[in-house]
Amino acid sequence: MAHAEAYKDPGTPEEQSRRTFMANAVIALGGVIGISLAIPLVTSLVPASGTSNDAWSGLTPQEVDQLKKATDNTPVKVTFNLHEVNGYFGASDSEQFVWAVRATEEEMKKERPDLKDIPYPVVNMGFVVFSPLCPHLGCRYAYNANAKQFQCPCHGSTYSTLGVHEAGPALRGLDPLPLREYQGKVQVSWILYAANMPAHIVIQVG
Repeated sequence: MAHAEAYKDPGTPEEQSRRTFMANAVIALGGVIGISLAIPLVTSLVPASGTSNDAWSGLTPQEVDQLKKATDNTPVKVTFNLHEVNGYFGASDSEQFVWAVRATEEEMKKERPDLKDIPYPVVNMGFVVFSPLCPHLGCRYAYNANAKQFQCPCHGSTYSTLGVHEAGPALRGLDPLPLREYQGKVQVSWILYAANMPAHIVIQVG
């Protein structure tokens, strides 16, 4: 009982003043620490001036020549430098490639009705370019000229030259990527779609 009564004792005026001072000091110190942490955190989330995140990567004249070698029967691998300027991590380049094949809008609409909701032209400049990532689990597939089909070495999914899913566990056909001619340059945009899903759900652009 004595201990319980002791907790109710407000103490002397000097003790009360000392407790009030300590409490205010702790609150003030917490505020200073919070501000000192918040300023660099907020600053780090603001991209540096003059930076951008351009989703388009230009093809060199040699890479455009590669593209033009594609036919409706023989897709070609077109390599390019994927360039990204990011306000958080700076500029970076990585070599990527796409598969290009000649096609018409009518052919693609007939063979790939699953692409009707893609928000960009699937065919441009007379070509369609496909992401090199298998839509099953993201492995990189290759073109088998003898079989006239794209084949994934990981789990056996196969696709026609227009990306129609023909066999294997994939839930959709090959993913087309945007292609355009802009200010005299041929450009491609890199898009990463969610794997192992029938719908085209964007994970990353550029």
